[in-house]
Amino acid sequence: MSKMSKKTLIVEQYGSPIRRNAKQRLILRGLGLGKMNRRRELEDSPSIRGMVTKLQHMVRIIEKA
Repeated sequence: MSKMSKKTLIVEQYGSPIRRNAKQRLILRGLGLGKMNRRRELEDSPSIRGMVTKLQHMVRIIEKA
């Protein structure tokens, strides 16, 4: 039985969480980000896509694998 390869996204934070509301800071924490220029490889799922959409002014998708 072969393993199914999961699709992943590489997300980079380029905006500062300073002067943002608490909800946006919590979403950043949920993505595993919090400091400038950090990158995380995350599973490509609707919940992750929704979080990235909410923070489109602070994070960007670098690569889809």
